Amino acid sequence: MAGSPPQHRGAPSLSTRTPVVMPVEATSPPRSGDLGAMTEPITRYAGPPDLDAVATLFDAYRQFYEMPPDAARARAYIAERMQKKQSVILVAQDEAGAIAGFCQLYPSFCSVLAEPILVLYDLFVRPDARRSGAARALMLAAERHAIEAGAARMDLQTAESNRPAQALYESLGWTRDTVFRVYTKTLVAPPAGIEPASET
Repeated sequence: MAGSPPQHRGAPSLSTRTPVVMPVEATSPPRSGDLGAMTEPITRYAGPPDLDAVATLFDAYRQFYEMPPDAARARAYIAERMQKKQSVILVAQDEAGAIAGFCQLYPSFCSVLAEPILVLYDLFVRPDARRSGAARALMLAAERHAIEAGAARMDLQTAESNRPAQALYESLGWTRDTVFRVYTKTLVAPPAGIEPASET
């Protein structure tokens, strides 16, 4: 991660936008065994054998957003996403074959386009693997996946202060949305005794 909490976002969308931790660059499509240039990180889809490594990075990602360390919660969350196939997780490997970073994409839809889209929610690279090309590789791998999956667009968000991330995204053809504002609201359970609205 770089600077303040980096969240990304791409072109305008009516879908939910989300934060992404973006700590540097890389390149290569998400294919197991696709070596590409020898100096570039290998990217591939994550699977159950990668659970512990991805969960460790995911916990660090959450801490970057000022959440307390919670390895058990991070592992349970990633395990559930993998088991239910609710997201796509890509990983980048370093020269030793260890996982240097990951990104996570969630499927969504754009009502205006009437097409499926993908939200690039998480992007994180180990601090010691920054400047290795891992983040760039993951971005390109995510784009390749989105194209092959038939998505019409990808969305992401990043902090205004996260200049390095913005430079990377723009170098890869992402454009800043200058039309729409993003609003969020944290939801809490209704007070005891308040019945939820019924459908009529």
